[in-house]
Amino acid sequence: MSRALLKQIYRQPWEEILEQSVTNARELSLVLDVNEAEVQEVASHYPMRINPYYLNLIRQKGDPFYSQAVPCIQEISDRRGYEDPLGEESLSPVPGLTHKYPDRVLFLVSCRCAMYCRFCNRKRKVGRASMVTRVSIREGISYIRKTPRVRDVLLSGGDPLLLSDRKLFEILSELKSIPHVEIIRIGTRVPCTLPQRITPELVNMLRGFHPLYINTHFNHPDEITAEASLACERLSDAGIPVGCQTVLLKGVNDDTDVMVSLMRKLLSIRVRPYYLFQADLVRGTSHFWTPVKRGLQIITYLRTNFSGLCVPHYAIDLPGGGGKVVL
Repeated sequence: MSRALLKQIYRQPWEEILEQSVTNARELSLVLDVNEAEVQEVASHYPMRINPYYLNLIRQKGDPFYSQAVPCIQEISDRRGYEDPLGEESLSPVPGLTHKYPDRVLFLVSCRCAMYCRFCNRKRKVGRASMVTRVSIREGISYIRKTPRVRDVLLSGGDPLLLSDRKLFEILSELKSIPHVEIIRIGTRVPCTLPQRITPELVNMLRGFHPLYINTHFNHPDEITAEASLACERLSDAGIPVGCQTVLLKGVNDDTDVMVSLMRKLLSIRVRPYYLFQADLVRGTSHFWTPVKRGLQIITYLRTNFSGLCVPHYAIDLPGGGGKVVL
Protein backbone atom coordinates (compact mmCIF):
# COMPACT_ATOMS: atom_id res chain seq x y z
CA MET A 1 0.00 0.00 0.00
CA SER A 2 1.72 3.21 -1.15
CA ARG A 3 1.59 6.62 0.55
CA ALA A 4 -0.41 7.97 -2.38
CA LEU A 5 -2.98 5.20 -1.97
CA LEU A 6 -3.17 5.79 1.78
CA LYS A 7 -4.00 9.44 1.17
CA GLN A 8 -6.69 8.49 -1.35
CA ILE A 9 -8.22 6.10 1.17
CA TYR A 10 -8.36 8.49 4.09
CA ARG A 11 -10.33 11.01 2.05
CA GLN A 12 -13.21 8.50 1.92
CA PRO A 13 -16.11 8.36 4.42
CA TRP A 14 -14.92 7.32 7.88
CA GLU A 15 -16.67 3.94 7.79
CA GLU A 16 -14.80 3.00 4.61
CA ILE A 17 -11.49 4.20 6.05
CA LEU A 18 -12.04 2.04 9.12
CA GLU A 19 -12.88 -1.00 7.01
CA GLN A 20 -9.51 -0.73 5.28
CA SER A 21 -7.52 -0.77 8.52
CA VAL A 22 -4.45 -2.97 8.85
CA THR A 23 -5.25 -5.72 11.37
CA ASN A 24 -2.59 -8.39 10.84
CA ALA A 25 1.17 -8.64 10.50
CA ARG A 26 1.17 -9.64 6.84
CA GLU A 27 -0.76 -6.52 5.80
CA LEU A 28 1.45 -4.33 7.96
CA SER A 29 4.67 -5.75 6.51
CA LEU A 30 3.62 -4.52 3.07
CA VAL A 31 3.71 -0.94 4.35
CA LEU A 32 6.23 -0.83 7.18
CA ASP A 33 9.49 -2.44 8.21
CA VAL A 34 8.32 -4.84 10.92
CA ASN A 35 9.23 -8.24 12.33
CA GLU A 36 6.20 -10.04 10.94
CA ALA A 37 6.41 -13.03 13.31
CA GLU A 38 6.70 -10.84 16.41
CA VAL A 39 3.89 -8.52 15.37
CA GLN A 40 1.58 -11.46 14.71
CA GLU A 41 2.44 -13.08 18.04
CA VAL A 42 1.65 -9.90 19.96
CA ALA A 43 -1.50 -9.19 17.93
CA SER A 44 -2.81 -12.64 18.82
CA HIS A 45 -2.85 -11.50 22.47
CA TYR A 46 -3.68 -7.81 22.07
CA PRO A 47 -5.60 -6.85 18.89
CA MET A 48 -4.03 -4.51 16.34
CA ARG A 49 -5.83 -1.98 14.20
CA ILE A 50 -4.12 0.86 12.35
CA ASN A 51 -6.44 2.74 10.03
CA PRO A 52 -5.02 4.29 6.82
CA TYR A 53 -5.18 7.84 8.20
CA TYR A 54 -2.99 7.12 11.21
CA LEU A 55 -0.82 4.71 9.24
CA ASN A 56 0.09 7.59 6.95
CA LEU A 57 1.48 9.55 9.92
CA ILE A 58 4.15 6.89 10.52
CA ARG A 59 7.38 7.88 8.82
CA GLN A 60 9.90 5.37 10.14
CA LYS A 61 10.36 2.49 12.54
CA GLY A 62 10.38 3.66 16.16
CA ASP A 63 8.97 7.14 15.57
CA PRO A 64 6.26 8.38 17.99
CA PHE A 65 3.43 7.18 15.76
CA TYR A 66 5.00 3.79 15.07
CA SER A 67 5.49 3.28 18.82
CA GLN A 68 1.87 4.06 19.64
CA ALA A 69 0.38 1.91 16.86
CA VAL A 70 2.63 -1.07 16.07
CA PRO A 71 2.73 -4.12 18.38
CA CYS A 72 6.02 -4.63 20.20
CA ILE A 73 7.31 -7.96 21.52
CA GLN A 74 7.77 -6.40 24.99
CA GLU A 75 3.99 -6.36 25.31
CA ILE A 76 4.09 -10.11 25.94
CA SER A 77 7.70 -10.69 27.05
CA ASP A 78 7.72 -8.24 29.97
CA ARG A 79 5.06 -9.24 32.49
CA ARG A 80 5.46 -6.34 34.89
CA GLY A 81 2.32 -4.42 35.78
CA TYR A 82 -1.34 -5.31 36.17
CA GLU A 83 -4.09 -6.36 33.79
CA ASP A 84 -6.56 -4.07 35.56
CA PRO A 85 -4.30 -1.45 37.16
CA LEU A 86 -7.10 0.89 38.24
CA GLY A 87 -9.25 -1.84 39.79
CA GLU A 88 -12.17 -1.09 37.48
CA GLU A 89 -13.63 -4.59 37.68
CA SER A 90 -13.84 -4.50 41.48
CA LEU A 91 -15.62 -1.15 41.29
CA SER A 92 -18.22 -2.29 38.75
CA PRO A 93 -21.73 -2.79 40.20
CA VAL A 94 -22.79 -4.01 36.73
CA PRO A 95 -20.57 -5.13 33.84
CA GLY A 96 -19.10 -2.24 31.87
CA LEU A 97 -19.83 0.46 34.43
CA THR A 98 -17.33 1.67 37.04
CA HIS A 99 -18.59 3.67 40.03
CA LYS A 100 -15.41 4.90 41.73
CA TYR A 101 -16.38 8.44 42.69
CA PRO A 102 -19.65 9.26 44.51
CA ASP A 103 -21.30 11.51 41.91
CA ARG A 104 -20.02 10.09 38.61
CA VAL A 105 -19.62 6.87 36.69
CA LEU A 106 -17.53 5.55 33.82
CA PHE A 107 -19.79 3.81 31.31
CA LEU A 108 -18.33 1.62 28.55
CA VAL A 109 -20.49 1.76 25.43
CA SER A 110 -18.14 0.58 22.65
CA CYS A 111 -15.55 -2.17 22.32
CA ARG A 112 -13.89 -0.73 19.20
CA CYS A 113 -11.24 1.92 18.63
CA ALA A 114 -10.08 3.57 15.42
CA MET A 115 -6.58 2.46 16.44
CA TYR A 116 -5.61 0.13 19.25
CA CYS A 117 -3.03 2.15 21.16
CA ARG A 118 -0.28 -0.09 22.48
CA PHE A 119 -0.25 1.68 25.87
CA CYS A 120 -4.02 1.34 26.49
CA ASN A 121 -5.05 0.81 30.11
CA ARG A 122 -7.82 -1.54 28.92
CA LYS A 123 -5.59 -3.80 26.83
CA ARG A 124 -7.33 -6.70 28.57
CA LYS A 125 -10.67 -5.78 26.98
CA VAL A 126 -10.58 -3.54 23.91
CA GLY A 127 -11.28 -5.10 20.54
CA ARG A 128 -13.25 -7.95 22.03
CA ALA A 129 -16.98 -8.12 21.32
CA SER A 130 -17.76 -9.36 24.83
CA MET A 131 -16.48 -6.09 26.30
CA VAL A 132 -19.74 -4.26 25.51
CA THR A 133 -23.09 -5.85 24.65
CA ARG A 134 -26.68 -4.70 24.33
CA VAL A 135 -27.30 -6.25 27.74
CA SER A 136 -24.40 -4.42 29.40
CA ILE A 137 -25.56 -1.09 27.95
CA ARG A 138 -29.11 -1.73 29.12
CA GLU A 139 -27.94 -2.71 32.61
CA GLY A 140 -25.65 0.31 32.80
CA ILE A 141 -28.45 2.74 31.96
CA SER A 142 -30.70 0.96 34.47
CA TYR A 143 -28.06 1.34 37.20
CA ILE A 144 -27.64 5.05 36.47
CA ARG A 145 -31.41 5.55 36.44
CA LYS A 146 -31.85 4.01 39.90
CA THR A 147 -28.81 5.72 41.47
CA PRO A 148 -29.77 9.36 42.17
CA ARG A 149 -26.33 10.41 43.37
CA VAL A 150 -24.95 9.97 39.85
CA ARG A 151 -25.00 13.39 38.20
CA ASP A 152 -22.08 13.00 35.76
CA VAL A 153 -21.68 10.19 33.21
CA LEU A 154 -18.47 9.62 31.25
CA LEU A 155 -18.95 7.51 28.13
CA SER A 156 -15.90 5.50 27.20
CA GLY A 157 -14.84 2.18 25.76
CA GLY A 158 -13.30 1.46 23.27
CA ASP A 159 -14.34 4.67 21.62
CA PRO A 160 -17.96 5.88 21.90
CA LEU A 161 -17.67 7.81 18.63
CA LEU A 162 -17.18 4.59 16.69
CA LEU A 163 -20.83 3.88 17.34
CA SER A 164 -23.19 4.88 14.57
CA ASP A 165 -24.88 8.26 14.91
CA ARG A 166 -28.18 6.45 15.52
CA LYS A 167 -26.85 4.20 18.29
CA LEU A 168 -25.04 7.05 20.00
CA PHE A 169 -28.19 9.17 19.79
CA GLU A 170 -30.18 6.41 21.48
CA ILE A 171 -27.73 6.14 24.38
CA LEU A 172 -27.47 9.91 24.84
CA SER A 173 -31.26 10.23 24.74
CA GLU A 174 -31.66 7.58 27.44
CA LEU A 175 -29.17 9.34 29.68
CA LYS A 176 -30.65 12.77 29.01
CA SER A 177 -34.06 11.49 30.11
CA ILE A 178 -32.73 10.69 33.61
CA PRO A 179 -33.53 13.72 35.82
CA HIS A 180 -30.47 13.51 38.07
CA VAL A 181 -27.95 13.23 35.20
CA GLU A 182 -26.71 16.79 34.78
CA ILE A 183 -23.56 16.33 32.68
CA ILE A 184 -22.51 13.89 29.97
CA ARG A 185 -18.91 13.53 28.89
CA ILE A 186 -17.45 11.53 26.03
CA GLY A 187 -13.91 10.18 26.08
CA THR A 188 -12.70 9.72 22.50
CA ARG A 189 -9.47 9.58 20.55
CA VAL A 190 -11.03 9.83 17.09
CA PRO A 191 -10.29 13.57 16.65
CA CYS A 192 -6.66 12.41 16.68
CA THR A 193 -6.74 8.90 15.18
CA LEU A 194 -9.68 9.15 12.75
CA PRO A 195 -10.76 12.81 12.51
CA GLN A 196 -12.94 12.05 9.48
CA ARG A 197 -15.44 10.60 11.98
CA ILE A 198 -16.25 14.11 13.23
CA THR A 199 -18.79 14.80 10.49
CA PRO A 200 -21.20 17.76 10.35
CA GLU A 201 -24.04 15.25 10.87
CA LEU A 202 -22.47 13.87 14.04
CA VAL A 203 -21.79 17.34 15.43
CA ASN A 204 -25.33 18.53 14.70
CA MET A 205 -26.65 15.53 16.61
CA LEU A 206 -24.32 16.07 19.59
CA ARG A 207 -25.25 19.75 19.95
CA GLY A 208 -28.71 18.62 21.07
CA PHE A 209 -27.33 17.17 24.32
CA HIS A 210 -25.77 20.14 26.08
CA PRO A 211 -24.15 20.33 28.59
CA LEU A 212 -21.91 17.89 26.74
CA TYR A 213 -18.13 17.77 27.11
CA ILE A 214 -15.54 15.90 25.08
CA ASN A 215 -12.15 14.78 26.33
CA THR A 216 -9.88 13.76 23.51
CA HIS A 217 -6.32 12.46 23.48
CA PHE A 218 -3.32 13.81 21.58
CA ASN A 219 0.17 12.68 22.62
CA HIS A 220 2.42 14.38 20.05
CA PRO A 221 2.27 17.77 18.28
CA ASP A 222 2.51 16.17 14.84
CA GLU A 223 -0.79 14.39 15.49
CA ILE A 224 -2.41 17.81 15.12
CA THR A 225 -2.89 17.71 11.37
CA ALA A 226 -5.21 19.76 9.16
CA GLU A 227 -7.82 16.99 9.46
CA ALA A 228 -7.54 16.84 13.25
CA SER A 229 -7.76 20.63 13.48
CA LEU A 230 -10.96 20.62 11.42
CA ALA A 231 -12.49 17.93 13.62
CA CYS A 232 -11.82 19.89 16.80
CA GLU A 233 -12.99 23.13 15.17
CA ARG A 234 -16.33 21.54 14.32
CA LEU A 235 -16.83 20.41 17.91
CA SER A 236 -15.91 23.80 19.35
CA ASP A 237 -18.13 25.64 16.87
CA ALA A 238 -21.02 23.49 18.12
CA GLY A 239 -20.44 24.79 21.65
CA ILE A 240 -18.88 21.54 22.89
CA PRO A 241 -15.89 22.21 25.17
CA VAL A 242 -12.97 19.99 24.18
CA GLY A 243 -10.18 19.03 26.58
CA CYS A 244 -7.12 16.86 26.05
CA GLN A 245 -5.89 14.04 28.25
CA THR A 246 -2.28 13.36 27.27
CA VAL A 247 -0.32 10.37 28.55
CA LEU A 248 3.38 10.77 29.30
CA LEU A 249 5.06 8.09 27.17
CA LYS A 250 8.74 7.19 26.93
CA GLY A 251 10.08 7.86 23.44
CA VAL A 252 6.90 9.65 22.37
CA ASN A 253 6.60 12.85 24.39
CA ASP A 254 8.90 12.64 27.45
CA ASP A 255 10.71 15.69 26.16
CA THR A 256 10.16 19.29 27.23
CA ASP A 257 10.28 20.76 23.73
CA VAL A 258 7.84 18.17 22.39
CA MET A 259 5.41 18.76 25.26
CA VAL A 260 5.61 22.56 24.89
CA SER A 261 4.84 22.26 21.18
CA LEU A 262 1.93 19.93 21.87
CA MET A 263 0.32 22.21 24.46
CA ARG A 264 0.69 25.26 22.24
CA LYS A 265 -0.78 23.50 19.24
CA LEU A 266 -3.71 22.22 21.29
CA LEU A 267 -4.60 25.76 22.32
CA SER A 268 -4.32 26.90 18.69
CA ILE A 269 -7.12 24.48 17.74
CA ARG A 270 -9.22 25.45 20.81
CA VAL A 271 -8.50 22.29 22.78
CA ARG A 272 -7.72 22.93 26.44
CA PRO A 273 -4.87 20.89 27.96
CA TYR A 274 -6.67 19.08 30.80
CA TYR A 275 -4.57 16.19 32.15
CA LEU A 276 -1.05 14.94 31.65
CA PHE A 277 -1.24 11.41 32.99
CA GLN A 278 1.60 9.33 34.29
CA ALA A 279 1.27 6.10 32.29
CA ASP A 280 -0.74 3.47 34.17
CA LEU A 281 1.08 0.32 35.25
CA VAL A 282 -0.66 -1.82 32.66
CA ARG A 283 0.82 -5.23 31.93
CA GLY A 284 2.36 -5.13 28.47
CA THR A 285 3.16 -1.40 28.50
CA SER A 286 6.35 -1.16 30.61
CA HIS A 287 8.39 0.07 27.62
CA PHE A 288 6.33 3.30 27.77
CA TRP A 289 6.82 3.99 31.48
CA THR A 290 8.73 7.10 32.57
CA PRO A 291 10.03 8.19 35.98
CA VAL A 292 7.70 10.51 37.88
CA LYS A 293 10.68 12.84 38.21
CA ARG A 294 10.62 13.40 34.43
CA GLY A 295 6.96 14.35 34.48
CA LEU A 296 7.58 16.81 37.31
CA GLN A 297 10.43 18.41 35.36
CA ILE A 298 8.22 18.89 32.32
CA ILE A 299 5.24 20.27 34.26
CA THR A 300 7.50 22.63 36.26
CA TYR A 301 8.93 24.02 33.03
CA LEU A 302 5.44 24.58 31.64
CA ARG A 303 4.25 26.32 34.82
CA THR A 304 7.32 28.52 34.94
CA ASN A 305 7.35 29.63 31.32
CA PHE A 306 3.76 29.63 30.07
CA SER A 307 0.28 30.78 31.03
CA GLY A 308 -2.03 28.56 33.00
CA LEU A 309 -4.01 27.83 29.84
CA CYS A 310 -1.01 25.89 28.57
CA VAL A 311 -0.52 23.78 31.71
CA PRO A 312 -2.46 20.53 32.25
CA HIS A 313 -2.87 18.84 35.62
CA TYR A 314 -0.09 16.28 36.02
CA ALA A 315 -1.75 13.30 37.65
CA ILE A 316 -1.24 9.70 38.67
CA ASP A 317 -4.26 7.41 38.71
CA LEU A 318 -3.44 5.27 41.73
CA PRO A 319 -3.39 1.48 41.28
CA GLY A 320 -6.26 -0.50 42.73
CA GLY A 321 -8.89 2.20 42.31
CA GLY A 322 -7.28 4.80 44.58
CA GLY A 323 -8.26 7.60 42.23
CA LYS A 324 -6.38 10.51 40.65
CA VAL A 325 -3.68 12.36 42.57
CA VAL A 326 -2.47 15.66 41.09
CA LEU A 327 1.25 16.33 41.49
